[in-house]
Amino acid sequence: MMQAKFPPNRYTGVPMPSPILFIIASLIWGSTFWAITLQLGHVPPAVSVVYRFSLAAAILFLFCKARGDRLALPWPLQRWLMLQGLASFAISYICTYSSEQYLVSALVAILFALMVIWSPLSERLFYQTRLGWRIWAAATVALLGVLLLFWPALSDQGKSGNWHGNPQFMLGLGLAFVATLASTGGNLIVKKIREHSDNVPLTMAWAMAWGSLWVALWVIVTGQNWVWPNGARYWLSLLYLAIFGTIIAFGCYFVLIHRVGTRVGAYITVLIPVVSVLFSIKLEHYQPGPIEWLGMVLCLAGVAWAVIDGNAASTPPASPANLSQKPEPS
Repeated sequence: MMQAKFPPNRYTGVPMPSPILFIIASLIWGSTFWAITLQLGHVPPAVSVVYRFSLAAAILFLFCKARGDRLALPWPLQRWLMLQGLASFAISYICTYSSEQYLVSALVAILFALMVIWSPLSERLFYQTRLGWRIWAAATVALLGVLLLFWPALSDQGKSGNWHGNPQFMLGLGLAFVATLASTGGNLIVKKIREHSDNVPLTMAWAMAWGSLWVALWVIVTGQNWVWPNGARYWLSLLYLAIFGTIIAFGCYFVLIHRVGTRVGAYITVLIPVVSVLFSIKLEHYQPGPIEWLGMVLCLAGVAWAVIDGNAASTPPASPANLSQKPEPS
């Protein structure tokens, strides 16, 4: 049964070449993993997520209202936005913030590179997209890289004979994996949302508002304290994460999806860990050893191999030709 597009939520194209949007999203998201660490400690991670996406949603709603958009959306579309908010902005970010209490931010960013593997596998599962043999080989290489990346910490636990000797590390690792899976699910939902509306700012605003509501309910159910942040460092990082890390980065990303398809997400997740590792080495005194460096290389090599596989996703690889295409007016 064919679904009709919902009126009249118009899409306003961003007057910027797609390669620039790509670079902006990659650089910003590469820095946000470190910026999140500036909010850890005084305020519970879930509460920080509520503050971040509530502020971002409010700014986006004001922007949409100022340009004359009708803010109300049909309920069938709202249901998809509720799901996107739950996956992309609630589960993913609760797990991301929480994992960075136990792992160096660069390691969390590298795990997010595996989204380029999860995405085609998910499309195979939910959309019956055919996958070539190279995606399976690339997944094996990437997962081997992740194993090497965390091998020193795992080896230390094995030598001690007590795998529960560092439960916080294992918890952080598990949370980061869940975050990548949730983000992958959110990207699949974006494809459904784009079938109904091309208004990127407005659908972003609603998805972030729903995400904030889901996280707020989680805070209430789990009995966490609503701590009001203090200190310039927290407020500056909150503004950076809400405006740059959320509104601008997600805006660039979703516009790119509109122009050239979901495959562009794979390219961004390749560059994000590189930027994040540089931030972590400089600002968190992260000193990876030879095994960790080898793991990073293998992980990113597997990711890059998946990206260049023409059968790895349902949409063709982005090329300089189609990256420069302008969005069609709606």
